[in-house]
Amino acid sequence: MEPELDADEVRESMTFDPDRIADFRARWSRLMEVAVWGDLKAGEVGALPKLRKRMLEYGEKMRSLFNDRGWIPQPREQVKSVLTASLDVRDKQQALDKEVAALTGGADYEAFTTEVAALRDDLVAFMQAHEAVWRDLLNRLYEGYDEWKAGQEPGPGADN
Repeated sequence: MEPELDADEVRESMTFDPDRIADFRARWSRLMEVAVWGDLKAGEVGALPKLRKRMLEYGEKMRSLFNDRGWIPQPREQVKSVLTASLDVRDKQQALDKEVAALTGGADYEAFTTEVAALRDDLVAFMQAHEAVWRDLLNRLYEGYDEWKAGQEPGPGADN
């Protein structure tokens, strides 16, 4: 019989702090407003519409990351789904960074670029912590993983 993931542990790994989610949402919303209504300049024709499109996609992927996955029947599939969403956020971050790099100025340029970077850094740190848990959950499904992991961890008194 194949090993299974504990449904409660999986659910707990995807229980996000609502205040943290609200903060990410509010920060993204402010950035989206500046992308649409702010004073940003770009050196290429069409760069600002592309920036707006990337901002929207980034927000959609962030939303997807925080979606409830309780409707997915198998805990393993829930973990795979959330890991995929996390990778999608990273992809959209890279695409957004490319468009932000094309900006050349404007009254909102400095604040916008600073806040985009801050949101990216905070979201990456948040995702990395969760991704480590999700990877561990999936790796538990492989025979011999527990023994391998125990061999990787330094024992008491080991030099670090």
